[in-house]
Amino acid sequence: MARSSAVDEFSDLQFVVISGPSGSGKTTIVERLLDECPRLVKSVSATTRPRRVGEEEGKNYYFLTREEFETRREKGEFLECAEVHTSGNWYGTLKSEVQRARALGGWALLEIDVQGAAQVIRTYPQALSIFIRLAADADYELRLRGRGTESEEIIRRRLENARNELQHADAYRYQVINNQLDETVREIAGLIQSWKPAG
Repeated sequence: MARSSAVDEFSDLQFVVISGPSGSGKTTIVERLLDECPRLVKSVSATTRPRRVGEEEGKNYYFLTREEFETRREKGEFLECAEVHTSGNWYGTLKSEVQRARALGGWALLEIDVQGAAQVIRTYPQALSIFIRLAADADYELRLRGRGTESEEIIRRRLENARNELQHADAYRYQVINNQLDETVREIAGLIQSWKPAG
């Protein structure tokens, strides 16, 4: 029953789902796409992970305690949610964020992991799903280490997760290799602008 009610609730809304391993550049690409494609309304994800320096509530994430997240999940307030990077931290898209996109007359842009994306793609077949990857596996490690924000343990975990996430790339409508940022943004913007939702 829950799934059928979700379909009824948002079956008229267009979703753009973007995923990619850590280090693929997806967050920077999403920021650029918001300028290139005015129809996009980015859904701010909720998470149980601690806030990092410089992050803002309601802009980067909605930071929830584990108890708050579980309560909202039990109430059916999430469009999708999953534990990410085997870290014990949960991430999810609140239905209220998708409703905000609808109220603004835009397309909901979800930058989410492969687990959450699978949930959205399965429930909303009209979704435009795009997987961003790098040309070579070694590039992920270079980018992650170049950030200088994570410990060695976290880097190794993210690299392992990247290998696992790449195995799900074929589930997306499109795969885009991020060799050069400007070209990648143009390619994805073109996909979005030319996308004709079913029906």
